[in-house]
Amino acid sequence: MVIMALDHVRDYFHNAAQQFQPDDLTRTTAAIFLTRWITHFCAPVFMFAAGASAFMWYRNGHSKGELTGYLVKRGLWLVLLELTVLRFAMNFSLVKGPVLLTVLWALGWSMVALGLLSWLPVRVLAMLSVVVIALHNLLDPITFDGKAWWWNLLHQPGLVGQPAGVVIVVAYPLIPWIFVMAAGFCFGHILVMDADARQKWLIRIGLGLTVLFVVIRAINIYGDPRPWSMETMPVLSFLRCTKYPPSLDFLLMALGPAMLLLAWFYRLDLPKTNPLVLIGRVPLFYFLGHFLLLHLLTVPFAWIAYGKGWFALNAPPAAGGPADLFPPHYGYGLGVVYFAWILVVILMYPLCLWFGKLKQRSRNPWLAYL
Repeated sequence: MVIMALDHVRDYFHNAAQQFQPDDLTRTTAAIFLTRWITHFCAPVFMFAAGASAFMWYRNGHSKGELTGYLVKRGLWLVLLELTVLRFAMNFSLVKGPVLLTVLWALGWSMVALGLLSWLPVRVLAMLSVVVIALHNLLDPITFDGKAWWWNLLHQPGLVGQPAGVVIVVAYPLIPWIFVMAAGFCFGHILVMDADARQKWLIRIGLGLTVLFVVIRAINIYGDPRPWSMETMPVLSFLRCTKYPPSLDFLLMALGPAMLLLAWFYRLDLPKTNPLVLIGRVPLFYFLGHFLLLHLLTVPFAWIAYGKGWFALNAPPAAGGPADLFPPHYGYGLGVVYFAWILVVILMYPLCLWFGKLKQRSRNPWLAYL
């Protein structure tokens, strides 16, 4: 959650983000590329961890029917938040700016799907998840040039349409995200093992996935629609894996090291007030709150840099906003981006602390969904 904020701050503050993609090897630098690359670990871990969390909830004395009901309600709630609260935080409006179907959209519908898939025997679901994750890149050649909205929702990111002049863009197609979450649900069985067995499995699987990434990526035949090249920034080219939708290489690159890191975190005894623990207990509140906060912060930064700041209430071009409302070459260097990122995380800490205490003492059932 902390690293994720860096990517969103980059979209709203970085001057280069308004001009080109950070993985454009003809224009980027190693610093810009790696600032973006480190955040690639976030979405796969969110999806995988959400599936594991659903298993923990089910194992804590709930029935399959209750699990399905919980996942469907929570999933639809996330979809609603994507279309309302998150859109407002990004644009400070519910009527202007594009409708971007991003991570909450994918998380929500993946939860709805998991509510149904969880009825399958765990071995069957695990095998199905692995097969889809491994083979979904075979679908990459199938494209429909904006004429099949259903395919955009499933596998091909892009413009869905413009009903009533509103631009709708799918950034997170649902395949293979649904099965990343389903794999996390199956993986929950490992997380409830005794400490020694859990550590062994985490290290084995983490190392296995990491080595598999290196091997498949090195072979350079299958696993990502963008082969790497020795001609331009070969190391960065090797690491430049496709996120939309996440390729097999992308998922292996993220989930393997993440499991090794999780094995290390299990050895730590962090207090409840540790920022990582605290933010992890209220992830949705943090997610929505940090978006609102970082967008608000663009206004005083703009006043200092440009002598005016109200234009920054719009989403910047990197987030789908109108370029003509922003000064030419709008944005700041990476130093300012990192400063703004740290500032956002620091300011969110007391808010998360307050909200965490509120959740503990309140009996309002809706707070459980934040």
